[in-house]
Amino acid sequence: MVTDVRKNNQIQSVARAAKILDILATANREMALMEITNHLGLPKSTVHGLLSTLRDYHYVEQSPFNGKYRLGIRLFELGTVVSHNWDVRTVASPHIQRLLEHLGETVHLVILDSNEVLYIDKREWHRISLRVVTQVGMRMPTHCTGVGKALLAYMPIHEARSIVEKRGMPRYTNKTIINIEELVKELEIIRAKGYALDNEELISGVSCVAAPIFDNYGRVSAAISVSGPTAKIMGQNFNEIVEEVKSTAMAISRELGYKGEVLLENKQVL
Repeated sequence: MVTDVRKNNQIQSVARAAKILDILATANREMALMEITNHLGLPKSTVHGLLSTLRDYHYVEQSPFNGKYRLGIRLFELGTVVSHNWDVRTVASPHIQRLLEHLGETVHLVILDSNEVLYIDKREWHRISLRVVTQVGMRMPTHCTGVGKALLAYMPIHEARSIVEKRGMPRYTNKTIINIEELVKELEIIRAKGYALDNEELISGVSCVAAPIFDNYGRVSAAISVSGPTAKIMGQNFNEIVEEVKSTAMAISRELGYKGEVLLENKQVL
């Protein structure tokens, strides 16, 4: 007869083992048996048995010098496997499909590669009013695209400047920003608002709203955007589009492990 099952179908011993891992992770240091026991409020013999089992499977390590416990190498190995499987394109796919169906305009997913914006996914509505001339695998500069500016805005200023200076700031329309100091000021605004705009800076008549995607380290790893006719993107539904893009980017970020803290060095960006 199984007696180690809670009413909510949790296996009590597994839940307790998971709690031990959480305690060690939160403490971020070695802990003695009695210290862990006090945190759990369980008999010492029970905690010792759990720790011994976790140690046997290398989820926990015990110091040969002081007998204290710390997280084991097996967790690092599993974390590496998980991180490899957290491909941003795979994680983002259902989110950007929902965004496409909700707004009915082109949705892009991009990363920064070799100082340029690289499009890694694109979704178009079948009854779209204006087709945006982009495709997966295409590269664009950062200074005149919403996604590019969303990526730049959360970098240290010297890195953002270096990227733009290496790629240059060619003019595509009469609204393209071609002055680095003007761009820096806009990046400050983007960080404050949490989203970026391309207001006909790349293609006349086409605008977009973009937002950054953060990884589990709090770094910007990608960006998404909704693009379409300026009259629609910048029209009466502008605020709704902004909120939808931002919330979608945050949902993807959360699934990638983002906890809500931007990498410390990035807090000094501008």
